[in-house]
Amino acid sequence: MIFQFIHQHRSPFSVERMCNVLNVSVSGYYAFRKRKRSKREIDNEQLLVDIRVTFHAHRKRYGSPRITQWLRKEKGWSCSKNRVARLMKHHEIRATTHRRYRVTTDSNHQHPVADNRLNQNFLVECSNQVWVSDITYIPTQEGWLYLATILDLFSRKVVGWATSHSLSHDLVCMALQRAMQNRKAGPGLILHSDRGRQYVSFEFQNILTKHGFLPSMSRKGNCYDNACAESFFKTLKMELVYHERYQTRQEAHSSLFEYIEHFYNRVRLHSSLGYLSPEQFERRACLVAS
Repeated sequence: MIFQFIHQHRSPFSVERMCNVLNVSVSGYYAFRKRKRSKREIDNEQLLVDIRVTFHAHRKRYGSPRITQWLRKEKGWSCSKNRVARLMKHHEIRATTHRRYRVTTDSNHQHPVADNRLNQNFLVECSNQVWVSDITYIPTQEGWLYLATILDLFSRKVVGWATSHSLSHDLVCMALQRAMQNRKAGPGLILHSDRGRQYVSFEFQNILTKHGFLPSMSRKGNCYDNACAESFFKTLKMELVYHERYQTRQEAHSSLFEYIEHFYNRVRLHSSLGYLSPEQFERRACLVAS
């Protein structure tokens, strides 16, 4: 590995100086140059090329587990996750992470709060049985853009979403209306959320009642009760938002559309779904059911 490093950097630095600094012999380096490369070394070179292509094709969002799964399914590699991780670490290929926080839940109100019907039971048997919803914020140069999403807990697919410059009840109502346009959900569906004033508003609760949906709300101060919705926002921000500097709210909205509709729902591999995308998981479930 040391001789390989010297070989890769022999243009800007002299071989003799690098050998001296790294405490190896010059003759050893030239012996390394003359020997026949192993099949493993040749394979690793090609594997590294495919790793880089996959990494950049997914906008530097994938770490070694998802890249491994992608290479197996799309490129026919039989490589292990550890092998991919070693190559990525050695060549400093890593997804950048970042974390910020802003409070979007205002539970200081006198409205009635629904029982926690979901109760952290995140495993459901079919689609349109349980939806989960939450709100987050996206920073832009014009100010905050607020995003409300609704996920089907069965496939983790975003079935409805909306953005707004304010945290009014209209935001979550719009997301819910779009989810109902996209899905054929019947009475008895559980919609879980936090206990923010947007979700306890008359307007939002009236939509639930009109369609026979059952409200479910997290316990106060317990983020684990809505962990799947929180997890989506964490993924969204680490893979997209923290790498962008949006000038306008419209620019941010367009970026969210591309990520949610074209990448997250259709392409992104989910470890909880057996490394399938939400749409692939739903299609497979339909085939099994038929």
